[in-house]
Amino acid sequence: MKTTHRKQRLTLLVLRDAQHSVKQIHLSKPLMIAVPAAAILSIAGLIVSLQIQSAQTISGLEQQLMLKSLEALKMEVTVTDKEEAIERLNKAILQLSGEAEQTKAQMERVQQLEQELQQFIQKHGSLSGQTSSITAEDKQHVGGEFIAVHENEMLSLARETHDDFEEIQQLISRMESHIPRTLDQAQETQEKREGTPSLWPTTSKRLTSNFGYRSDPFTGRSAYHAGIDIAGKTGDPIYAAGAGEVTAAERSGARGLYIVVKHPNGLETWYMHLDSLDVSEGDHVDQGEAIGKLGSSGRSTGPHLHFQVVKNNQTIDPLPYLQ
Repeated sequence: MKTTHRKQRLTLLVLRDAQHSVKQIHLSKPLMIAVPAAAILSIAGLIVSLQIQSAQTISGLEQQLMLKSLEALKMEVTVTDKEEAIERLNKAILQLSGEAEQTKAQMERVQQLEQELQQFIQKHGSLSGQTSSITAEDKQHVGGEFIAVHENEMLSLARETHDDFEEIQQLISRMESHIPRTLDQAQETQEKREGTPSLWPTTSKRLTSNFGYRSDPFTGRSAYHAGIDIAGKTGDPIYAAGAGEVTAAERSGARGLYIVVKHPNGLETWYMHLDSLDVSEGDHVDQGEAIGKLGSSGRSTGPHLHFQVVKNNQTIDPLPYLQ
């Protein structure tokens, strides 16, 4: 048994140099196998560890490279977006320039229509008697805080300006379509206004009797006077207070020679005690047109015009109508 155990042992000779003796190390066979195996395993572990570390380093470098690539891509996209934004701005500016030219042409048309309207107003007078305008002084008193427009707001501003141009063009189109109709309406309004009995019917302005209750000049008793009396000279012209249609031009016992003119809105004007008639029933008269001569026919004490206004078959005070 002892001989067999020795056969399984190995002798390891260690030669250091010539001056030292040889050392013998007796090792068992399993130990001799285990030591190189351990060394090999250690080396293999070291290699694996180095490979893992290298893989991690490579992965980190790849991530950094990927981040750099993404940054470069973002920069490229940003540059592209900037170029596209500039291109869109250029297109928007060109479009706005074209719309500005179109708006300018439409504004010139509106100015032409405004001149026509002004000529109409100068010819027929102010429709409302009141006008409003922005004076040069008002235009000088404008202001506000300064707010810069940044790049990211320029496209939004261009879109808003485009919308404003569209609204202006629509407004101008509506104005162009409405102004001729407005002129027609103004003409119609002017005709209606001229149909209102607002013109003083005689050259004389001397009132001798007002509307309402008074002392009757013949009886001295209180009586209702349905109009106003305007003194004048026999033969003075009598003018239509407003445009309308003559519905009566005849003689009556108390009224003498008289004329009735029918106006819009249920109005009528009566002209009594005339010396002569210059119109006939059915005639159309314009405001200010001479329709007869002042006199003292009928129930009268002297040359004068009895003028009265009737609205919806009721006599009313004429003075509020007369200018």
